[in-house]
Amino acid sequence: MLPHNKPYSTLFAKNFQDYGIISIMYHRFNESKYPSTNIELEVFKEQLKIIENEGIQFVNPKDFKKNLSNNKAQRKILLTIDDGLLSFYQNAWPILKKRKIPFILFVNTREVGAFNYMSWDQIIELHNYEFVEIGNHSHSHEYLVDENSEIIEKDILKSIKIFKEKLGRNSTFFSYPFGEYSQEFKKIIMKLGFNFAFGQHSGVIDETKDLFELPRFPINEKYGEINRFKTLMKTLPFKYKKITPEDKYLLKNNNPPKVEILFNEDIDNLNQISCFSNEGNKWRNSKINFIESNLLEIIIEEKFIGERGRINCSLKEAGGFWRWLGIQFVISEK
Repeated sequence: MLPHNKPYSTLFAKNFQDYGIISIMYHRFNESKYPSTNIELEVFKEQLKIIENEGIQFVNPKDFKKNLSNNKAQRKILLTIDDGLLSFYQNAWPILKKRKIPFILFVNTREVGAFNYMSWDQIIELHNYEFVEIGNHSHSHEYLVDENSEIIEKDILKSIKIFKEKLGRNSTFFSYPFGEYSQEFKKIIMKLGFNFAFGQHSGVIDETKDLFELPRFPINEKYGEINRFKTLMKTLPFKYKKITPEDKYLLKNNNPPKVEILFNEDIDNLNQISCFSNEGNKWRNSKINFIESNLLEIIIEEKFIGERGRINCSLKEAGGFWRWLGIQFVISEK
């Protein structure tokens, strides 16, 4: 007989010392004409069921920092929703509200009240619930990473001012528009009083991750398919000490970048790692070289093309789990 209230899938899984925090990102709900940012509501319900069946605990954003350092052997997940679109309020919010499932809703202040976006009254309604955090997503949601520091700071300051006027305070959570950031952008976010900032590169959060480059798995019609989602729920943190280059904003003169990852020493079977990149605008298995036992060089032979360059590294673990690390570069025209 199975132990009472224990999800079947957790009974025979390997116990890891640190599962980290899986973070996933949504945008639209039941807006099928936007498949790259949409999830169908029935699929979303099934995803929530998978999370619960796996015994994964939803993280309240207000306890985010505590969850990073405490109770690491508990599997955890943080839900985030970007843009404050009306379809979230109409379709997903009633489900999350009824079940008191915590999440962060990131809103860019310029669009609030516009067509297909939530109003301030609706956002304030959510803000009054203890399990909801209204995060800052800039004012304009433009490609701020390509702007100079003055323009970036002016935009974020405007959003902070509106947050304080409408909600009484600014959030300590920030989400970069399009998940794109540079070292300069990060410095501005730190300077303006935020404690955490999220990109859109994949991976699992743990104490080795830069708090201003936090990863998330984007979920949409293609990447939210049920079998893939089940795989995402089996991802583990890939702990490292340093990634080179530190600045993920690539100019023409440093594209392709020289990429090195200095991993923690205690990762078993690190030599079995696999890495893939979209160099030359085509996904491929990357050439890798261990300079030292825990220092990995990823050899990028072609320039990254388009708006973003991506590298994903994974390492198979027992019980169907995978260590996962994603790196995203922003490609400048300069």
